[in-house]
This record gives sequence, C-alpha cells and structure tokens, in this order.
Amino acid sequence: MLFRDSPEHAAFRQELRDFLRGNLPGDWNMRNDRDHVSADDETFTVEFRKKLAAQGWLIMGWPKEFGGAGASYMTQTVYMEEMSASGAPGAYDQGVWLAGPALMMHGTPTQQERWLPAMRTADVHWCQLFSEPGAGSDLASLQTRAVRDGDEYVINGQKIWTSGAIGADWGIMLARSDPEAPKHRGISYFMLDMRSPGISIRPLVNVLGSEHFCEVFLEDVRVPADCLIGEENRGWYIATTTLDQERSSINRVVMTRTTHEALVDYVREHAGLRSRAEIRHELASRAIDFELGRWLCYRVAAMQSRGLVPNYEASISKVFGTELQRQMGITGLRIAGMAGQVEPGSHWAPLKGRLERWALAAPSYTVAGGTSEVNRNIIATRGLGLPRG
Repeated sequence: MLFRDSPEHAAFRQELRDFLRGNLPGDWNMRNDRDHVSADDETFTVEFRKKLAAQGWLIMGWPKEFGGAGASYMTQTVYMEEMSASGAPGAYDQGVWLAGPALMMHGTPTQQERWLPAMRTADVHWCQLFSEPGAGSDLASLQTRAVRDGDEYVINGQKIWTSGAIGADWGIMLARSDPEAPKHRGISYFMLDMRSPGISIRPLVNVLGSEHFCEVFLEDVRVPADCLIGEENRGWYIATTTLDQERSSINRVVMTRTTHEALVDYVREHAGLRSRAEIRHELASRAIDFELGRWLCYRVAAMQSRGLVPNYEASISKVFGTELQRQMGITGLRIAGMAGQVEPGSHWAPLKGRLERWALAAPSYTVAGGTSEVNRNIIATRGLGLPRG
C-alpha cells in the first residue's frame, strides 16, 4: 500500500477537482443543512448525477461487462474522497453501491438486463429495506414474512430507518421466507417495486427536523418470483456482502475533515480562541485522527485491489470513522461554546450553523450502517479470534 497517489491517481484527482469546481455552485459545500433540501437543490442533484453518469464515473467500479470502467478500488476511493470533500451530491447511491453489486454477483442475466441499465444512467432511485423495529443491530432477527403463492411472494411486515424511501422507485429488501429455519438461513433477498399496492411510507422526523428516514409498511404486497435474487432462504449471505461494501466507504472521514478545516479557519479568525493551547491541541488531535481514518479506508481499498475480502478490516474503518464523526461534533461545540448551538439561518451561527447540525447528527452515525458495538464484536471474533460471549 502506497501512502501517496500514483501518477495516474494524482491526474485523476486533479480531473475530478476541475470538474467539481466547474459544475458545483461556489457555496455548495457550505450549504450544510442537507436535511432540508430545497426543490431547486433536488433538481440540481438529479441533473448532477446524470453528469456523473455521462462522465462514466457513477459506475466506474463496475466490471466492463456490466457497462462500467472496471476501475480499481483505489481509483474508486480517490473518487469518493474528492466527491465527499466537495459535498457533491450523488457520491453515494444505494442503487450503484448496494443493489448493483448484489445483482452482478447473484442475479441472473435476465435480472441484470432488467435493472442495471437504469442504474448506469441514474434514471432510477433506490432504497434499502433491511432494518425493522425489532431487528436493527441483530438484523437476522427480522420478522417481515415472504410467503410463496404460485409465481409470486406475498410480503407482510414493517421496515424502519429506510433512507430516501420517499421518492424511491425500487428497494432491496430482506424478508423471512422460512420461519422454521435457523434465523440466518431462512431469509431471502428481493428487489421491491416501491409503487406496489400495499406499500405505505411514513416519514420519521428526527431531532434535525429531517424526514430522510422512513417507516415502510407492507400489507399483502405481491412481489413476482423473478424479483428474488439468488436462492430462496440464502439472502442473508447476499446481504453480508452488501453490508461490507457499505462499511468500507471513505466519505465519513472526509466529510469530518472538511468540517475540521472550516473550524480551524474559524479559530484562526478569533484571537481569543487562537491563543488557547488546549484548543490547538484538540484540533491537532483531530487532524491526526483524520490521517489515521483515511489510511484505514485505504487499507480496505488496498485489500480489495488484491482480491481479498475485507471483513473485520471494514468494521475497523467503520467504527473509527463514525466515532470520529461523533468526536468532531463534541470538538466543535467545545470550541464554539454556546454559539455552536445556534441553528442555521442566524447571523450569530458560526460556520452558518454547521456545528449545530453536526453535533445533533453525529451520534446517529455510530448506529447507522451497523452499530459500533456490533462492529466491535466482529473485530473481536473475526479479527482477534476471541470467543463469542
């Protein structure tokens, strides 16, 4: 693993920066209140994702036989790093990053021809229906039922914390198809048309006032049997590859770093803060953390480049990155004091309210995508070989 860009990656990084500079509004990265996106920003995001698709970057990591560029994992990491640093929309797409790889690895040629083309052109929006009210950290305890009825499955149950369910065209879903089997062996993996009769969606308003997360209720939803991915009752094993992909992203560390850089500039502008050694030391500690987090992410990419499957390594990266996000929220409020709690829109809000938004959102990062506790168990058992308690 190199601790610097190769000439090819350095050139690609510069190409990305030039593109982003020419296609993003100058203040885009400071529009930090992403939980209340305007209609204009929604329209811009759709158009921007199509530009990424036209450049071939949206699916650059897909194999060439599926329309991608076959880009290396290291190239994809550079892409995600620059996209996240600029706050560019479309850097993370659940269709491209989650549904697409599941289809390419486990779908039939007919299924691949059905769903992959619209992912390539950014014409379809996807969501992930995994978690349930009683099955979050222990996902294998899910209870949503899928009962075979001729050429269809009848789905009943409830999903929760579904990001972007409102407006999604399709979703990837786990449901229990054999209630008598051990809990990891009776789960199937489906593609779900979100416009199917029997689906109702209710937004979950969080502490930020955001409706990004949703509850999804499924009542006698009929799903064609050709929407089953892989073998019936083997969906858990497809889902684990999906989750490893989700946990290996560098965006967590990079987004935290951009907030840190803005906070450093804020401290430099205020002599009273600049003169305090404890503040300088804390900012220096966060800067060191960012370098550590970045190289943990690159370690995952380097393993993937060698054909290895990162498992506990991806969990290490995920835990470190999300705990760093949480710590950055604490650091921001500690430095800005009471002013750091002022909401966006106020003249008195430091960094246009970014610190307040970050501090409120950061604790959720240690839960979403797999809690820190679950990931630490993975590190302990698979990484250190410790016995299960």
